[in-house]
Amino acid sequence: MAEIGVGLVGYKFMGRAHSNAYRQLPRFFDVDPAPRMVAIAGRDEAGVKEAAGTLGWESYETDYRRLIARDDVGLVDVVTPGNTHREIVLAALEAGKHVLCEKPLANTLAEAKDMVAAARDAGTVNMVSFNYRRAPAVQLAKRLIEEGRLGTIRHWRATYLQDFIMDPQFPLIWRLKKELAGSGALGDIGAHIVDLSQFLVGGISEVVGMTETFVKERPLEEAGAGGGLSASGGAETGEVTVDDAVAFLARFQNGAMGTFEATRFAAGRRNKNAFEINGSKGSVAFNLERMNELEVFFVDDEADVQGFRTVNVTEPEHPFAGAWWPPGHIIGYEHTFVHTMKDLMDGIRTGESPAPTFEDAYRDQAVLDAVERSAEGGGWTRPEYGGI
Repeated sequence: MAEIGVGLVGYKFMGRAHSNAYRQLPRFFDVDPAPRMVAIAGRDEAGVKEAAGTLGWESYETDYRRLIARDDVGLVDVVTPGNTHREIVLAALEAGKHVLCEKPLANTLAEAKDMVAAARDAGTVNMVSFNYRRAPAVQLAKRLIEEGRLGTIRHWRATYLQDFIMDPQFPLIWRLKKELAGSGALGDIGAHIVDLSQFLVGGISEVVGMTETFVKERPLEEAGAGGGLSASGGAETGEVTVDDAVAFLARFQNGAMGTFEATRFAAGRRNKNAFEINGSKGSVAFNLERMNELEVFFVDDEADVQGFRTVNVTEPEHPFAGAWWPPGHIIGYEHTFVHTMKDLMDGIRTGESPAPTFEDAYRDQAVLDAVERSAEGGGWTRPEYGGI
């Protein structure tokens, strides 16, 4: 079996998720090439050295440029904050590497456009890690739609609800700074439901939306850890420059209607990524917090037994499920990344970039950009897909 050397840039939350996926992939899926965890990069030497040992990497670098320059690295995986995606990805593509990039692709549509152009010029495999596409239940929903079993799609409604920053004393982390994160709930979690909608239903033609920032000042991270005081004697604070919540309506190119809501202020909702799709022949509903289940309804069922059924998506016939455990033995969040890496390795073998490609992610970015412009201007706004 051939191998491909992987270089991972970044080592915290997503770094752990991606590292676990590379370790598990060849143990459960027959892939060729198989990933070899060659090197991980981070600026803090003590932190990245510890991560290399804990997560199973052969070596570490403190400069991503050195990682990209290594002859034993053929795939560069970027899991850093969004403000660094463009520069790292462009350097990797220029070096002739395959690239996997975390979502959203970039912080701005202009940056995403540069990355799409560079990927085309490089001719290597590119992919963006919208991992929820590869939950088996989501894949089953896609199959039902493609087979026409839901008929004409008329409605999409989706929510992504979290509550992790509700405390006003939660510190001003990088995700709350526009210059680092690009946007707040919109790009962090809203991007996922935008991508799922375009994967399952189709392209979005126009949007109208609103955003809100509920807590506009937060303690600086240093202050939250016992840092300095302001002149007035209180904890030093900084401005939150991203949205806390977003809601928007959408029209799809195929005539379907859509509603979207993403917030990090939904008390009690730890990670509710949920959607429902209604068609002329039936409906499906999914909630990531019960990710092994897909609710399914068909109009043509007999009236006396008609209703939503809950399908446990763990049968060998279900997408990806046959590689894991016997029916009824559920899988978890981390497996969506293993499935992503499986399709990435298949793409490297065939030379075909697996979806979502940089172009797919650009279309998601165009929707995020249109929502931001609509929230500022107050009217229906068209995504600018024509830039690629």
